[in-house]
Amino acid sequence: MTAYQTSYAAPMGASTIYRTVAFVSEALLQLRKWNDRRVTRNALSKLSDRELNDIGLCRGDVEWFGH
Repeated sequence: MTAYQTSYAAPMGASTIYRTVAFVSEALLQLRKWNDRRVTRNALSKLSDRELNDIGLCRGDVEWFGH
């Protein structure tokens, strides 16, 4: 039976690169979420009160989508 040693130390700077990539990825995710909320809020704000009522919302609910 052959056994392989697979654990080894990460090269210098690898953890810094990982943290940087993770930070940028999280920032992009938050930016996408913010933009989705902004687009949804803008679309809902263009609806009339009757149209909002048809989908079970009121004007005050539209403001909530921004938070």
